[in-house]
Amino acid sequence: MAISAFIRATGRRRAVTAGLRSPLISAGQCTPSTVTTKTPSRRIATATAAVTATPDVPGIEQVKPTALRWEAVRNAKPFSEFLTDTFERKHNYLRISITERCNLRCTYCMPAEGVPLSPEGNLLTTPEILHLAKLFVSQGVTKIRLTGGEPTIRKDIVELITELGKLRSQGLTELAITSNGIVLARKLPKLVEAGLTGVNLSLDTMDPWKFQLMTRRKGMEAVLKSIDTALQVGVKSLKINCVVMKGVNDMEIPDFVALTKDKPIEVRFIEYMPFDGNKWNQNKMVPFADMLNQIKAIYPTIGPALDAHNNDTSKTYQIPGHLGRVGFITSMTHNFCGSCNRLRITSDGNLKVCLFGEEEVSLRDLMRTSDRRKEIVQGKVVETGDASGEAREMQQELLSVIGLAVKGKREKHAGMGELENMKNRPMILIGG
Repeated sequence: MAISAFIRATGRRRAVTAGLRSPLISAGQCTPSTVTTKTPSRRIATATAAVTATPDVPGIEQVKPTALRWEAVRNAKPFSEFLTDTFERKHNYLRISITERCNLRCTYCMPAEGVPLSPEGNLLTTPEILHLAKLFVSQGVTKIRLTGGEPTIRKDIVELITELGKLRSQGLTELAITSNGIVLARKLPKLVEAGLTGVNLSLDTMDPWKFQLMTRRKGMEAVLKSIDTALQVGVKSLKINCVVMKGVNDMEIPDFVALTKDKPIEVRFIEYMPFDGNKWNQNKMVPFADMLNQIKAIYPTIGPALDAHNNDTSKTYQIPGHLGRVGFITSMTHNFCGSCNRLRITSDGNLKVCLFGEEEVSLRDLMRTSDRRKEIVQGKVVETGDASGEAREMQQELLSVIGLAVKGKREKHAGMGELENMKNRPMILIGG
């Protein structure tokens, strides 16, 4: 059954409660402006790693798994010191924001009036994105996720995924995208063909009217079509992200869980988090424990998934008999800082080592200090002679700045009572 048909079949169309009033209704428009950034100082060191498993081939004598593991250990290179912080967290997951623009105006993501956008010239170009991606993969990054804004409104999104997909030969194993799903469906077949392995779709309600209030735009049917298309084209990892707000959509939690019954989808419930302009209020936040208890009342056999990974951002649960799973992103009540392996690059080229940290450092500027560097990044010169020396110098400077920023990453981010009072970008300008 298609997702849209499933939703209609449930017949659950609850009235919107009083908690869904005020800031949700006005529409916002963005106006151009410059985003200012901070440049902290910090530290560094060396290089790479990646081990690939050999699949079974019928008719050929197989090496025992134990032997394969020992072989991997013997051949493994040390993980890059540039991507290892002072708490021994190894950052092999890079999130790159490729646009600040979005075709929705979600209430928890930006203010109703929109946000000031960076001038076009301040944003990373496609060659710059690819240059940084290659550099991070060379140091041990195995997963890249493209975010925004809404990444699918970028005109060259298919070409960009195609080029990033070529990094699989250099150690990249996962290439994913986070999308609101409005225009994703028609592009998804080509994106998967180009190398896309994972899709995270934002959907906070299954009520069309409430969808319009929460996003300040229409388009729920388009999102549902994107979910169906992702299932049809065989996206390896499909997740639905749902930001839960008390009195707004918390009563829909059971409906979302029901989606996992017959479909290999992971629905992830996200605690409402504070960012500039989203008018966060603790009274609107639904804690992880409350969400889990609500689900347990209907599915008492739900339990932690046995194959969850240490670096997962969500606490993952499985309901016996369900094809899909349920996850919880608990940044507010149970942080997962101790196992964090993520780094972020904003669309204007700043490295951000923590989602909730205000410290940023520009990588873009290091690629634009001379015309020669710009030409090297754009692939307009052959890296021989002076150009080769300049390329090595630029790479070393980039790695030095990355290493210093990573070494300065704190053990954990601030908690409730502090986060809402800290200065940070709106979520749309971070990239999630």
